Amino acid sequence: MIKGFFINFLGAACVAPLLLSAQDFTLGLPVDCDMETHCYIQQYMDHDPSKNASDMRCGPLTYDGHSGTDFAIRNPLKIPTGVNVIASAPGTIKALRDGIQDVPYSSNNANNVQGQECGNGVIVAHSGGWETQYCHLKSGSIAVRVGDTAQQGSVLGKIRLSGRTQFPHVHVSVRRNGNRIDPFAPRGRSTCDAASETLWSQPVNYVAGGLLSLRFFETLPQIETHRFGRPSPPITNTSPAIVVSAFGFGALSGDAITIEIHGPKSLVFEHTVKLDRNQAQFIRSGGKKRTRKYWRSGTYRARAVMMRNNEIISELKTELIVP
Repeated sequence: MIKGFFINFLGAACVAPLLLSAQDFTLGLPVDCDMETHCYIQQYMDHDPSKNASDMRCGPLTYDGHSGTDFAIRNPLKIPTGVNVIASAPGTIKALRDGIQDVPYSSNNANNVQGQECGNGVIVAHSGGWETQYCHLKSGSIAVRVGDTAQQGSVLGKIRLSGRTQFPHVHVSVRRNGNRIDPFAPRGRSTCDAASETLWSQPVNYVAGGLLSLRFFETLPQIETHRFGRPSPPITNTSPAIVVSAFGFGALSGDAITIEIHGPKSLVFEHTVKLDRNQAQFIRSGGKKRTRKYWRSGTYRARAVMMRNNEIISELKTELIVP
């Protein structure tokens, strides 16, 4: 279902500076989710006009031509009902689309996605020539109709991965009179430091990479297991191995990831690996195979640490009880 004029192209476009004598438009968060515990920003707008890419802080959390902000879920297993996408400001529903499949983008389905890169989405028109667009929503979740009045916080749909994307998130674009605006740097990037001005009504912290989830498994998992919150078999005292897997984002070459597991009586596993390249998302896993008839019953505690320039930038802990 397509209603109204819909912008599908998410590719290269220069960030337009906002030429205003005073800020006249503010935004609330586009997700009904706590940014400290359950959601995070995977990517920001690209401010580099060349074929390279850099975000508004001169960091790597973007890619060439990225024209919006990507809000994603840290660990979908912890939010089984999903995350609502909500209107960031009051306005009128200008256009929407629903019915696009929720499947990861790949070379196999590239032709199906062409012209529908945004997937299922909603455009909200605001006063003063402003628009916000929300892409990659869950098929069948669109909760509004063209012409509806939306308040700030009105539910538009749910996060998923329709269109051209490989992980669940909502891509949010902000425009004024057709020009793309970075809500984190509405007047354009002037320095690599924290922006002095923002369109967000409440502070939204810039997090330059970190760990998102830490889980126990009995075999080495794939990254998709983390991305999509896929469950895994329970670990018992006869599981073939006890493995801990850390999922993270925004890794830089030279970052170090340490994983350790402490069993009921002793250290089970400890390993540190230094990353050799930048990675938008990554997993690092490790553990130990069972070498005796049964694993010891009791509590197994895991810890993962991400270090950058010899400083801890992120740390997660979890535990498992083996009966």
